[in-house]
Amino acid sequence: MTRIAILTDIHGNLPALEAVIADAETQGCTGFVNLGDSLSGPLWPAETADLLIDLDWPTIAGNHERQLLTIDRARMGASDAFASDALGDHHLQWLASLPPTLHLSPNVLLCHGTPTDDLEHFLHTVDGGAAREATDVEIRERAGDRSEALILCGHTHLPRLVTLEDGRTIANPGSVGLQAYDDDHPVAYRVEVSDPSARYAIVDGTAVTFRAIDYDQKAAIRRAEMNGRDDWAIALKSGRMA
Repeated sequence: MTRIAILTDIHGNLPALEAVIADAETQGCTGFVNLGDSLSGPLWPAETADLLIDLDWPTIAGNHERQLLTIDRARMGASDAFASDALGDHHLQWLASLPPTLHLSPNVLLCHGTPTDDLEHFLHTVDGGAAREATDVEIRERAGDRSEALILCGHTHLPRLVTLEDGRTIANPGSVGLQAYDDDHPVAYRVEVSDPSARYAIVDGTAVTFRAIDYDQKAAIRRAEMNGRDDWAIALKSGRMA
């Protein structure tokens, strides 16, 4: 049985990505998938894109891929704008080739947010300025009539697995590259894992195992500081916001 490493929300954190790949290989993974938000951020967007293009994993687009391709540079947030300035035409062509959802097998669906919305949280709900764990009712509503036994999602940066009463399992591996952030959609809120380790998950048959590993955080912190993003530097160091 193939052991598959599930990665998402790399956000251009090349040292974290390289550490996750190395760890997954030591865990016996022979397959990898990427659930999107791969490049945006003040770190190494072009270098991360080069590596991912070379690896040629099954990969889907997250909301940041869509934003990089569809939002005018002058209207982009700082993380997308940094990536946009760093990426070449061949990187953008690769982003444009990525589907919003993908079947890993007939019974396994890959999505970024939910199957119908790359900005919607699947296993968490924004409430009171933070992201709380979603209820089974909320999760069933977001899953809709999808029949796949396993749905793999990202976007929230928060690892969680839920098996519904009907047997469907939804899993989020957590973020490879960023363990805290703030956002304003649908309202202002923040996410804090409170641990800076890189995260991914391993799928082996029907079992899902979460992994949290160390990487060269100092290099990522220096890179964020050099590029004027002290907020990222704090998040990378602590897994919390300032």
